[in-house]
Amino acid sequence: MKLGIMQPYFFPYIGYFDLIFQTDRWIVFDNVQFIRHGWVNRNRILHPSQGWQYIILPTRKHNRQTDIKDICIADKSRARDRILGQLQHYRKTAPFYMRVREMIEECLSGSEDALSRINVRCLERACAYLGIPFQFSMFSEMELNPGPIDGPGDWALRISETLGASEYINPPGGVDLFDPHKFEAAGIKLTIQAPVDFQYQCNGYDFQPGLSIIDVMMWNSPDIIHDYLISRQQKEAS
Repeated sequence: MKLGIMQPYFFPYIGYFDLIFQTDRWIVFDNVQFIRHGWVNRNRILHPSQGWQYIILPTRKHNRQTDIKDICIADKSRARDRILGQLQHYRKTAPFYMRVREMIEECLSGSEDALSRINVRCLERACAYLGIPFQFSMFSEMELNPGPIDGPGDWALRISETLGASEYINPPGGVDLFDPHKFEAAGIKLTIQAPVDFQYQCNGYDFQPGLSIIDVMMWNSPDIIHDYLISRQQKEAS
């Protein structure tokens, strides 16, 4: 079993979905401290003039040490309307504007106000739209006893051991967290995902790398995105 473990980011960039695509099981790591100005409640889309802008799910007041699982959204309907308004400039030239907008509106229109649950709902809908299998578990609900944790990188190792994973896959940015010798000793293959470089035309705008999957889906059909992820998977396997 190939395992992936990540915090529940808000409509993350395509590399996050590439990681899901490469794994057999996904753990939503939601019982760690919520970090302000991170990717759990915000991401980036094109700005109507130039460059990019943030889309944000504002949170209710909370203690600094609050875990992600306990963070709630403040005035979700207002946040939803603001985000949908920030997408209006895509309507002029983005070929998949209506389909993507409808999906986002559905994602943000439920009764749930827990940030982690909203983000998982967004991930589920985006994965379904792109044809990506998404078998996930919320870590906070699993009642696992992963064993001793001596550093941040040990979480992935111990969870992989507990769940019987044969391989753990992580994004390229986290390579320094892990001790390859520990994974080797445990009989678990440690794979660091290759950087994603998916470039595309944005009619009337300059391409901005690393934006939310929302931007990717606005300009590219689900088949194009899915085919790209398949080619990545095949390349990693060769």
